[in-house]
Amino acid sequence: MSGSAAQRADFAWLDEPRLRRIIGAFEPEGADAVRFVGGCVRDSLLNVAPKDFDLATPLPPDRVMALLKAKGVGVAPTGLAHGTVTAVADGLVAEITTLRADVTTDGRHATVAFTTDWAVDAARRDFTINAIYLTPAREIHDPAGGIDDLAARRVRFIGAPGERIAEDYLRILRFFRFSARFASSFDAAGLAACAAARGGIARLSAERVGAEMSAL
Repeated sequence: MSGSAAQRADFAWLDEPRLRRIIGAFEPEGADAVRFVGGCVRDSLLNVAPKDFDLATPLPPDRVMALLKAKGVGVAPTGLAHGTVTAVADGLVAEITTLRADVTTDGRHATVAFTTDWAVDAARRDFTINAIYLTPAREIHDPAGGIDDLAARRVRFIGAPGERIAEDYLRILRFFRFSARFASSFDAAGLAACAAARGGIARLSAERVGAEMSAL
């Protein structure tokens, strides 16, 4: 997918009034206070309507909540330990997460530190196609090369596959789920790393494994 193809992607949902209301809450903090990331960006690049909206911000959760409340947007502290709050505007739901870096991980749980560095946030994500950012002004930021991987129908871990898997063994199952949906074949390095670390799946909760298998 070339840069021009990315420019032709359907981001019409950015004009949705309820979504603009949520985005508008960040205007006092400047032009780069919030970006969309993950599935809504990835799917739109494939001209598939997004099902949910995830945003990232360098602002801490308490500031995010204050901005949303000041705009009259409903807000719930759904995952403060990991920097996530949920915004609700007239029934439209969006998850907003502060940029973060993993401090410690055990393959199941992570302790995170908040950051203002977009590159650090991108580096801790799972796959390149899930680390494409979109600003409210429709500017695309692709630090991990996810757009090229979408074009090549390739699901590729960011950085060293073994390191990404060791951070969260659920990524083994996610590798197969995303490959089934987006890839023409398995990425060899990713597949080898999943095979080598497969024993780690036993460390995950039944609920997380069950949810991922249902999605698969």
